Amino acid sequence: MDLYYSPLACSMATRIALYEANQSANYLEVDKAKQVRGDGSDFLKVNPIGLVPTLRTDDGVVLTENAAILQYVADRFPQAGIGTTSDVERSRLQQWLCFIGTELHKGLFIPLLDKKAPGEMKAYVLEKNLSRLDYLESYLKGREFLLDHFSVADAYLVTVINWTMATPPIELAKWPALKAYYDRLRTRPSVAKAIAEEFELYKAELARHKAAA
Repeated sequence: MDLYYSPLACSMATRIALYEANQSANYLEVDKAKQVRGDGSDFLKVNPIGLVPTLRTDDGVVLTENAAILQYVADRFPQAGIGTTSDVERSRLQQWLCFIGTELHKGLFIPLLDKKAPGEMKAYVLEKNLSRLDYLESYLKGREFLLDHFSVADAYLVTVINWTMATPPIELAKWPALKAYYDRLRTRPSVAKAIAEEFELYKAELARHKAAA
């Protein structure tokens, strides 16, 4: 399978899931010009919206949207135990994937990471959406994972919380249970490997942009 990604973007969650399942993929980096590094091909011909992650399965099916791709990986490799088995647990997994994708990823972090967003808008986003972190803080007290085991929802959440490195207004120390969760998951082999690799790729990307400026 082919995984189209950008370093440290939300696509890293799928990399974590694949590492957790001990599976390989062709990792194809997409640059800011929407070209695939290595062959210079037009990523928009694969995904017209131009967003990562995008996954092409071994059967040639192209999947988009983080929640769908993560559930596909969990179902494709059930032996990894990163999905669910019961209907109720599957609904809970979908609940968390939706929460992370809408309330945190798009609702909170994307506006804060947008360099063109005005300060007033960022202040409004913080005032409105920090309660989502309060909710996580309360939920994670006494819990190791979002479900009763590590799942693709944790892969997505640790990826998004990792963005706090680039969003100074959000100090994880204010949410000790969430910080402990993040610190704990960062040491998990699949997560540590993905973050280390993509951080190096991210630095290389920044160096290329600086050289081209």
